[in-house]
Amino acid sequence: MPDHEAAPGPSPLGVAMIGYAFMGKAHSNAWRNVASYFDVPAFERRVLVGRDPAGAAAAAAQYGWAESATDWRQVIARDDIDIVDICAPGWLHAEIAVAALAAGKHVLVEKPLANTLAEAEAMVQAAQAALERGVQSMVGYTYRRVPALALAKKLIGEGRLGTIRQVRASYLQDWLADEQAPMTWRLRKESAGSGALGDIASHAVDQVQFLLADTVTDVSGRLHTFTTERPGPAGPEPVTVDDAAWATLSLAGGAVASIEVSRVALGKKNSLTIEVYGSRGALHFDLETINELQFLDGTVPVQEQGFTRIVVTEPEHPYIGAWWPQGHVLGWEHAFTHQARDFLAAIGAGTPPSPSFEDGLAVQRILAAVEESAAAKSSLIQLTPSARTTQTITEGA
Repeated sequence: MPDHEAAPGPSPLGVAMIGYAFMGKAHSNAWRNVASYFDVPAFERRVLVGRDPAGAAAAAAQYGWAESATDWRQVIARDDIDIVDICAPGWLHAEIAVAALAAGKHVLVEKPLANTLAEAEAMVQAAQAALERGVQSMVGYTYRRVPALALAKKLIGEGRLGTIRQVRASYLQDWLADEQAPMTWRLRKESAGSGALGDIASHAVDQVQFLLADTVTDVSGRLHTFTTERPGPAGPEPVTVDDAAWATLSLAGGAVASIEVSRVALGKKNSLTIEVYGSRGALHFDLETINELQFLDGTVPVQEQGFTRIVVTEPEHPYIGAWWPQGHVLGWEHAFTHQARDFLAAIGAGTPPSPSFEDGLAVQRILAAVEESAAAKSSLIQLTPSARTTQTITEGA
């Protein structure tokens, strides 16, 4: 027998998740599966936090968390918690994240980073201070981890599209197309911050900057609310956020991007569509066909040109090698597993993960600029009754 025992390995990282609804369910699935497919630091799903004791306990049991709690402040003070995953509504993001980082916990927070610019800036300051102590933070723009979009970024970065000229990004859903759809926290500005703008335009804006490795320099935008009142718990209640948004973005590298998002686009369930047009090629992606990327090589003779359908399921494609044999498709939920993998890998290596809180703040600034442009109506063109002339309406007119 050996005359000494091997030194114990590092203790598993303790994970606490705050929020257990839609995003909590998606994140729980990722935490449950990530270690089965990827080599990541050891961790344990220790506690699920929610405001309703019975609901939190039921969700913890269903999703595989060791216990549940209702007070997030007590949870982040625990010595056995190393990671805090924030899936609560946006109005809670800043308070929880700043407190968790100050307590020395690594923080993953769902997008958008916060409901206001001031909150987002406070989160960035807290993250920068925490990083000096080796504490990591990341915002959950999960679609960066969709293999087809990761492949798109690789092709663009390799110059396969040449100089990027135009990008079209739309994110269309129809869950609010019915005017009698009930009121939710997502339709109240005080809890959601904004409507389709913050909820899904944030994804589109992040993808534009992520794919092109570029930054937005100027913005024009418009917001619209089609259904201004919805059934609430105590009767009709005003909707105080937008149903749809449009924006035009200029990028530092010279490209121009158009953004269109809606939660009332009947027939579109979850369609994030991205088109990128360059001097040597083009790409097309639609989240509703998540395993496919369309690529056009503009360098071949014109009589041979056309979009090629790439089924992104080969072991050589981003993330795919950990999963199934080629041709066996992945789903929407796998991007969350990839996100957990990348976050844990960054913590293990002591390197800042991406996207950072600074990246989240950059998106927030663009969304705020869209909202400001829409409120000012600084470049609205209105047709006269004769429809033969136009009138430019400027701020203050």
